[in-house]
Amino acid sequence: MKEIILRPVTSEKSVRLMESDNKLTLIVNRNANKQKIKKAVEDLFNVKVVKVNTLNTPSNEKKAFVKLSSDDIALDIGAELGMI
Repeated sequence: MKEIILRPVTSEKSVRLMESDNKLTLIVNRNANKQKIKKAVEDLFNVKVVKVNTLNTPSNEKKAFVKLSSDDIALDIGAELGMI
């Protein structure tokens, strides 16, 4: 699972998304698809993922926005990762 999720994104926008939309923002392996990202996040953090959106950045990285279920709190995982 570590080879899929490379690192969290630590920006003001990513923290805002955690607070307002219960979403994690992660840099992931360019070859990972949405299903692999979902499984990696669920296994690594023991949470339920509702939706995964991805985009390719201009710096040739793949960014994933992972929406968690209302039972799981993205801020708690962000704190665990050292994002906040």
